[in-house]
Amino acid sequence: QVHLVESGGGSVQAGGSLKLTCVASGYTFSNYWMGWFRQGPGKEREGVAAIYVGGGIYADSVKGRFTISRDKAKNTLYLQMDSLKPEDTAMYYCAAGGFALGQTAYKYWGQGTQVTVSS
Repeated sequence: QVHLVESGGGSVQAGGSLKLTCVASGYTFSNYWMGWFRQGPGKEREGVAAIYVGGGIYADSVKGRFTISRDKAKNTLYLQMDSLKPEDTAMYYCAAGGFALGQTAYKYWGQGTQVTVSS
């Protein structure tokens, strides 16, 4: 059974920082893309960042503010979020077994962790 568990969400003021963590179990993800996606209230899910061997890729809306990284030995994915804005408020999901920021291709998903940014 594959499980992805996110943590690290919370409430912060605009300009603050949070670091999200995703721990994967039941499968080895070192040879596959992993990514972060988010869904705000009443909005469609969108890709935030993804990582593979060649490094990370980012949505334009978070480029320069968010950094994705991975610890392959621990099957753990991270998302460092700096200079947070109210529009970053969303449920953030970790995903594995897909491709880049194409959410429809990902096989495994976590339950999400809530990020709320106040102005």
